[in-house]
Amino acid sequence: MANRPVFICKETKPFYREVDVDFEFYPGFSLKQKQRCIRSLHDSYRNIYGDRKLLEISSKSEEELGASLSAFHLMKYVPSLNRSVPVECVFQAGKIFENGGPYLDLMELDPKSARKDPRLHESGRVIAFEFEGKRFSNEPKTMFYDYIYISTLEENYDLSDQLIFYDGFTDIEFNPERQLNCQARSCTIYLSLIRSGKLKEYLKSQGDVSLL
Repeated sequence: MANRPVFICKETKPFYREVDVDFEFYPGFSLKQKQRCIRSLHDSYRNIYGDRKLLEISSKSEEELGASLSAFHLMKYVPSLNRSVPVECVFQAGKIFENGGPYLDLMELDPKSARKDPRLHESGRVIAFEFEGKRFSNEPKTMFYDYIYISTLEENYDLSDQLIFYDGFTDIEFNPERQLNCQARSCTIYLSLIRSGKLKEYLKSQGDVSLL
């Protein structure tokens, strides 16, 4: 057995509800095994909370929309480069450390290479973030990631307008005990902001939910 969160929309702060669900885990790194885990997680949630339409947000998703919304695939427009870059690369390139950064050249790499760049692990702790010359606080810890992901969803309306058909979101690779940022949670916040009519206000605040 394993335990992973399912994120459900909530139209008041913090704009998501996190439900921890126990499910049968299928070990292995193959796509087939990951997708078995996803189905098991979704079935376990529905067995408890009723028939809800859930979407896995990751490259392992069985649905094209979910895979397209992975931070490895979702593309963020970067004005200074005059082109779009995977969200994961924008996030990694935006980190400012005690002893270096931001390492903007990470936006030239593929997402896996950007995430594994040794400078990200050798420059001390993250003290802030930056995107296109704008500085972002490191508190709350997930604010910058959420903002980059959510603003990118708004740029990709052909994808984001399909989210209204879902009740909740998951990311099978996200383990709350080891990670802070989660694309499924960011996706949930986006849809909650749409439903509450606060998305424009959120984007103007550069992701500061406390101002909403």
